[in-house]
Amino acid sequence: MKLAIAQINCVLGDLEGNVAKILQHAEQARQQGVQLLLTPELCLCGYPPEDLLLRDGFYDACSQALDDLTAKISGIAVVVGHPHEQDGKRYNAASLLRDGVVAATYLKHELPNYSVFDEERYFDHGSEPCVFEMEGIRFALNICADIWERETALRARDAGAQVLLVLNASPYAIDKQESRHHVIRERIAETGMAVVYANMVGGQDELIFDGGSFAMDRNGVLTAQCAVFEEALATLEMRDDLRPVGEMAAELGEEAGVYRALCLGVRDYINKNRFPGVLLGLSGGIDSALTLAIAVDALGADKVHAVMMPSPYTAQISLDDAREMVKILGVRYDEFPIEAMFQSYSATLETTFAGRAVDTTEENLQARIRGTLLMALSNKLGSLVLTTGNKSEMTVGYATLYGDMAGGFAVLKDVSKTLVYRLSRYRNTLGHVIPERIITRPPSAELRADQTDQDSLPPYDVLDAIMACYVEQNLAIPEIIARGFAEPDVRRVVHLIRISEYKRRQSAVGIRITERSYGKDWRYPITVRYQDDF
Repeated sequence: MKLAIAQINCVLGDLEGNVAKILQHAEQARQQGVQLLLTPELCLCGYPPEDLLLRDGFYDACSQALDDLTAKISGIAVVVGHPHEQDGKRYNAASLLRDGVVAATYLKHELPNYSVFDEERYFDHGSEPCVFEMEGIRFALNICADIWERETALRARDAGAQVLLVLNASPYAIDKQESRHHVIRERIAETGMAVVYANMVGGQDELIFDGGSFAMDRNGVLTAQCAVFEEALATLEMRDDLRPVGEMAAELGEEAGVYRALCLGVRDYINKNRFPGVLLGLSGGIDSALTLAIAVDALGADKVHAVMMPSPYTAQISLDDAREMVKILGVRYDEFPIEAMFQSYSATLETTFAGRAVDTTEENLQARIRGTLLMALSNKLGSLVLTTGNKSEMTVGYATLYGDMAGGFAVLKDVSKTLVYRLSRYRNTLGHVIPERIITRPPSAELRADQTDQDSLPPYDVLDAIMACYVEQNLAIPEIIARGFAEPDVRRVVHLIRISEYKRRQSAVGIRITERSYGKDWRYPITVRYQDDF
């Protein structure tokens, strides 16, 4: 028999649009002779619906959408993910639609309540396997987190299943596909079942779903894999030995994968929220340069507006490099010098500041003038401001509230400074758009004379390594020092992390690319005296 995976990009809450997309893929699959189509987790409504799942009307609307979809399915069976209400309880469910009826419904067993997931908040646990037969093959259903635990797959096997179909909305993170393959091979070794794994694709706020749907045979051999970061309809032929065989897309390297994820995140956030375009402050530095390149690749040059706002401390080479880059990319570009505004603010505050030395106050004032101009343009033109700060800066508070943090979407929020450099060099391998001097010159905020980032921070390779240990691996200070880092550097970085939480709470939503971003999976108190430096 033939089965297929619909690796689709759903819009959360667009029930009519999602039904239409499922029907489109079902008809396309039917015309290719496919008998069974597998869709991603909760694809009827989009994932994650969050507190929409607390509203009675949302379940009513989803139930009606499921009825509408079921009535239009013809000549093919479709497994669709959807919210489900039954006997006063609510479930993350998957239903088999066949011949105009719901032939079977599976209720997700394992409800993840870690990282970015809060499913215990919304759903009840299912407990029964769901096995159905087509063309003499017995299929069972699992949903995402079910497959990460052994018991649910074992129940399906014990109920007579030969092939396990898994619906997923598994968010992207670096090296996540390798983890998925490892887990599926563990389940195959325990159950002897072949597995077909359908994953969602698309951006939803901070989350990126990368697709990469795949199939493995009963020996754990990868027999099919979809391309990542794009929609796909993957047709699989079930061989007599229950091998689901299909096309094998090439895998991406780390920089290529992250870059594609960031582009997808920008594209879907802007388009799904119906913004006409984006604008950003261009400084001549590497962070804004990379953000500009991503924005153009995601949206097209006609939807991107770059604004240079030089101060007395802006180097001529920064202006030259910014002008060169916008010329290469062909985006709208404006220059608004801020010296006169800065002098006006300084004059207004002169009496109050009398007798006090110039410090970061004056530096931050420049950043806040720029933020005000960008937000004014956003209000007038309707475009969304992209912030350009990276994860290293957010970690240690090297960013200005209401200044360079002003905006609606933080493209590099989970991208370390060292990765920014790698991504910039990667982007230039696709076509030279970032002037080489932007990549090679020492990074600087250019808010005072002869300033570099390393005046205030450890070298970025050191900072990023300590950040990874403390933020992403949850290591304590002694454990990080034991890895060979200088104790003063470790204590300095950790101290900056602790005192910068109030800034991170006010930062724009940003794209998640690691297993620990400053979003749903980072929940630290602002007011706290505990210190884990023992």
